[in-house]
Amino acid sequence: MQRLQDLRVSSMTRLVAPRSLKEALPVSAEAADTVINGRKEIEGILSGKDSRLLVIVGPCSIHDTKSAMEYAEKLRELREELREDLCIVMRVYFEKPRTTIGWKGFINDPHLDGSFDIGHGLHYARKLLLDINAMGLPAATEFLDPFTPQYVSDLISWAAIGARTIESQTHRQMASGLSMPVGFKNSTDGRLQVAIDAMESAQHSHSFLGIDQEGMSSVITTTGNPFGHIVLRGGSKRPNYDAENIADAEARLEKAGMPKTMIVDCSHANSGKKHEQQSKVWNNIIEQREAGTTSITGVMIESNLLCGNQPFPDDPSKLKYGVSITDACISWDETVSMLREGAQRLHKVAAGNGTTIA
Repeated sequence: MQRLQDLRVSSMTRLVAPRSLKEALPVSAEAADTVINGRKEIEGILSGKDSRLLVIVGPCSIHDTKSAMEYAEKLRELREELREDLCIVMRVYFEKPRTTIGWKGFINDPHLDGSFDIGHGLHYARKLLLDINAMGLPAATEFLDPFTPQYVSDLISWAAIGARTIESQTHRQMASGLSMPVGFKNSTDGRLQVAIDAMESAQHSHSFLGIDQEGMSSVITTTGNPFGHIVLRGGSKRPNYDAENIADAEARLEKAGMPKTMIVDCSHANSGKKHEQQSKVWNNIIEQREAGTTSITGVMIESNLLCGNQPFPDDPSKLKYGVSITDACISWDETVSMLREGAQRLHKVAAGNGTTIA
């Protein structure tokens, strides 16, 4: 009989089951405490019980675990220093959506050579998250492949659904079952309603196909995620972080019966994809908070050890240490300067309001 399936599949390789990977790389008590407390802090901020500003900051993508750990160690110290006014969470992104083709992230191609050693990628992604959480620094990520959360979601305090997948039913269903708060980005063309629709969908129970901890195909039934919120990342025509757009987002959320809370992405379309412009967005957000805008509960910043980015090379050994291979980032020094100045300004606002950390 003529072959009817897998006509365009060249190979299939079985992966380790999620439970087996977790048994090989178990969660320590220190890491578990970080995840639990990180989620509680973020939930408190989103619900208005905690007046601090959530700051999700870190490399656009992880491609080198050594430089990622160096960054994490620095960020942990800054988190402690500014914790009275900022809740700092490290951006630890292992999956990268592509408009056409390109490097899809550390999990998909950890060796940067097209070998697609996904088993290795999952192992060392989980190990990095364990190490970061063990030092007391909560982690944030974007979930792209619907199977990935089964391997690493127990180590994530905040998750995003990206602009390219915001209209996907698969991702809305997945978000409804995630154990951490989830931010829904507006679409790449700037449409906000799709993110609000995603929030509403993810608040409800869903049943769908997935895998269990043994890696077996299963029907997954969720209870819904009550901590969804929108992330304003700008659009192809204009940014959307200014006061006018914030007011419009508030009105849309109120009309939909959703909490008027949002995170602003200082990068991507809001910065015109120019890392030098992230500070402009950051300062504008601080100004709005100073003026009494409480709906902006957090920001996202793309930051690395060194500024800018570098082209994906034919020889990975020639990569510059601490420089992004995806979107351009601000440097660590600029990150420290921005966050310290912003924290000082927010501290004055809090002192004037007589507010304290929940």
